[in-house]
Amino acid sequence: MEDVNWEDFSIEDFFDGDFSNYSYGTDLPHILPDSAPCRPESLEISKCILVVIYALVFLLSLLGNSLVMLVILYSRVGRSVTDVYVLNLAMADLLFALTLPIWAASKVNGWIFGTALCKLVSLLKEVNFYSGILLLACISVDRYLAIVHATRALTQKRHLVKFVCLGIWALSLCLSLPIVIFRRAIYPPSSSPVCYEDMGNSTAKWRMVLRILPQTFGFVLPLLVMLFCYGFTLRTLLKAHMGQKHRAMRVIFAVVLVFLLCWLPYHLVLLTDTLMRTHVIADTCKRRNAIDQALEATIILGFLHSCLNPIIYTFIGQKFRHGLLKILATRGLVSKELLPKDSRPSFASSASGNTSTPL
Repeated sequence: MEDVNWEDFSIEDFFDGDFSNYSYGTDLPHILPDSAPCRPESLEISKCILVVIYALVFLLSLLGNSLVMLVILYSRVGRSVTDVYVLNLAMADLLFALTLPIWAASKVNGWIFGTALCKLVSLLKEVNFYSGILLLACISVDRYLAIVHATRALTQKRHLVKFVCLGIWALSLCLSLPIVIFRRAIYPPSSSPVCYEDMGNSTAKWRMVLRILPQTFGFVLPLLVMLFCYGFTLRTLLKAHMGQKHRAMRVIFAVVLVFLLCWLPYHLVLLTDTLMRTHVIADTCKRRNAIDQALEATIILGFLHSCLNPIIYTFIGQKFRHGLLKILATRGLVSKELLPKDSRPSFASSASGNTSTPL
């Protein structure tokens, strides 16, 4: 064997050769790129645009939901069960809207507000979502009982509705507790601080549990209740040719549809993320980054929902417009001639002995 003179050899000789035609082959599957830590990719949207969107949603939600609450509280005579649910719905949206400036600031500078505020704004976001869908489910049950079964227990229900709303707020708080317990301000060494869950060594496992349980009880089940109740309600209205009540139900159907359009995409993406992290579907860097970007986009759509209900009431809800005009006329801000002769300062009026016309 020929001896090698190592004294004449330098490290630069490793890089002098032509390696262009050299190939390195193994029998390993091509999974190495996805086995390595993924480089996160943010959604390509300007921070300034996000701040403008959040600011507009904040202002519209603050004004719109305040007016909704004012009209309902002003119309004590003739207030229906649905009105009470709508009042609580506006209250939930208004509380959430107050957190939007903080979310907007965090998009620009990262989470610089500490753990206490992280827990509080996360709590309000979760409570807003769960109370929203639970209140819509209760409205669907109320309409189902009033129209399909023509129940006459409206007097009793008006007393019970307060306790139902308290129960909804309590249940929403319970479903939101995991977020409050585990969320905190996290300061990664190479990126901006974030407000996120930290569960120690079992973060991945517990995050799946804390996603599946609230989504089941706070989204899937109420959604099934709404589909059942509104399906039979709509069938009854069409079969009985109850045109006036059918027109009144348009507002509720619009509210439910807008809620689903705003929040369903986010929860579908969240479900996909859960399936990926539990390895039901393949976990790759490309898919993970796509899901992260989809979560960023759909959460903006969810935030947008907080300002949309008042717009629906204004353009579709005749009773809301009449109630608002009456308040303005009483304060001398508009002419009383603009008021319709049969207007009432309420969201609901009695359509018959057994049912109420909502919104």
